[in-house]
Amino acid sequence: MPDVRDALIIGKRSDGSLVRRPLSPHLQVYKPQVSSVTSIMNRVTGVALTVGLLLMVWWLVAAATGPKAFAAAQGFIGSPIGLILMFGWTLALWYHFFGGIRHLLWDIGWGFEIQTSHRTAMIVVAATVVMTVISWIIGLAVWL
Repeated sequence: MPDVRDALIIGKRSDGSLVRRPLSPHLQVYKPQVSSVTSIMNRVTGVALTVGLLLMVWWLVAAATGPKAFAAAQGFIGSPIGLILMFGWTLALWYHFFGGIRHLLWDIGWGFEIQTSHRTAMIVVAATVVMTVISWIIGLAVWL
């Protein structure tokens, strides 16, 4: 009995010759575009925010547990790895925030034109970088 999937991926070119096409075109067919990359990054930053939130909950539970647990949590957060994670969490927070605003604008029907979509994508990235740097300058000024 022939495999049904074979019939689904065989197509014809305009000259009538047969060609095998992928059943579901994916990364091997489509090139990354600004809109797809920014949309995927919005999802990735959502996951990063969840992981960062778990670390923040651990820090708060350690603060509620006692001085020894809180000192251990503070030691990790103040370490180079902890600072890198906090920087990444701040970057994810701002990207997800500005990407969410962009999605809200799409929900009201604004920004679907290609030029506008590319411009708003660059605005999201620029605003993310600016606000992350500002947040860290203020945070380090208060901390140190």
